[in-house]
Amino acid sequence: MNEVEITDNSFLRQFEARINGHLAKIEYASQERKVFLTKLHIPEELQEIEIQEEFIRSVLNHLQEQNLRVVPTSPEIASFLKKNRQYHEMLPVGIRI
Repeated sequence: MNEVEITDNSFLRQFEARINGHLAKIEYASQERKVFLTKLHIPEELQEIEIQEEFIRSVLNHLQEQNLRVVPTSPEIASFLKKNRQYHEMLPVGIRI
């Protein structure tokens, strides 16, 4: 699967992606140079783990390009980060998963 095209809906404070006609979302809060990824919404039709991981990866790549730190408060996103060590440098100092 290719990287998912995401949009930053700053009004609703969520990253969004249309995948197979369904809307996947990651809610966030930002503070200074940190983005708290608070909730993952994946429609039932998109529950495949590969789709979920591609969406999370796309959001993290987007944030990495902006040199932002990530604080995963969503269990699914924390679990993804735990398995994908290449994103660990995005964690703020003192944050462990």
